[in-house]
Amino acid sequence: MANSFLKLADKETLNRLLLDSRHRPVVLFKHSNTCGISSAAYREMEKLDNVNLLEVQSARELSKEVESITGVEHESPQVIVLKDGKAVWNASHYSVKAVAVADAVEANR
Repeated sequence: MANSFLKLADKETLNRLLLDSRHRPVVLFKHSNTCGISSAAYREMEKLDNVNLLEVQSARELSKEVESITGVEHESPQVIVLKDGKAVWNASHYSVKAVAVADAVEANR
């Protein structure tokens, strides 16, 4: 069964995720609908629960905001794990693997 992603489409939701990251690690997945590498990363991220999806085509300004807040240079596909309002782990392109993300989340509990 595929994960139902939690779509991130506005700054208010991003701010809520940053607050939530004070209590638990938060997974943010930047996805491009037009990229083959991103499609493979999407299939990896479907294996996980509680993934916040930012579709870069429909939320470019929000993607730039994430870069500004976290200091993690934008790439797509990209996964960022947030803890205490900061990026504690990230991966992009072919490094986006469900097992690696799950390990990063567990390490930051």
